[in-house]
Amino acid sequence: MGKLETVDWSTLPRPEDDGACDHLNGAEIPNVDLTSTNGSAVQLAELSGTAVFYVYPMTGRPDRALPDGWNDIPGARGCTPQSCSFRDHYAELAALGVEHVFGISTQTSGDQLEAAERLHLPFALLSDADLKLARALDLPTFQVDGKTLINRLTLIVKDGIISNVFYPVFPPDRNAQDVIDWLAETRS
Repeated sequence: MGKLETVDWSTLPRPEDDGACDHLNGAEIPNVDLTSTNGSAVQLAELSGTAVFYVYPMTGRPDRALPDGWNDIPGARGCTPQSCSFRDHYAELAALGVEHVFGISTQTSGDQLEAAERLHLPFALLSDADLKLARALDLPTFQVDGKTLINRLTLIVKDGIISNVFYPVFPPDRNAQDVIDWLAETRS
C-alpha cells in the first residue's frame, strides 16, 4: 500500500469558507464525461445511486517537486492523505450504500494513473483537465504555475443531484471519515 504521509496540519494555513460552494446543494450534476484512470470515459450525470466525488487540487509525484509555495496556499496540501483516507475507508463507504467513489482533479489521466497505482486506490480517478466539470458547476479554482486547479471539496451525489457539499475540506485526511459520519447520520 502507498505510505500515508504524516502531516502536522496545525503548521499549514487553514482554508476559509468563502461561500464559493453555497450554490451547489440541490444542483444537478452536469452532463459531462471525464476520462478515468481505467481508460474509459465516465458520464457523471448517468451514475445512479449514491456517489462520492472528492475533488482535490493535485497529487504530487515522488519524481517531481511540488510548486513553489505549495504549503503556503490554504488547503492545497494533503491530496495524498485524502486519497489514502478514501482508500482505507472504501469498504465502510460501500457498506453505507455508496456505489461510486471518484477522486477528481485537473491533472492529466497519466499523472492520475501514477498516483492511483502508487497508492493502490480501489476506485478510479477522473481527469477534469479541460475544466468541464469545474466550469459547469462553477467550482472554486486557483492558479499555480500557470495551471488552474480546483479547491478541495467533496460532493455527495444521489441519483444525479448534489445532496451535500463538504467545503472547505480540512484536514484532508479526515474527509472520508466526515463523509462516513454524514452518511450514517442521514441514513438513520
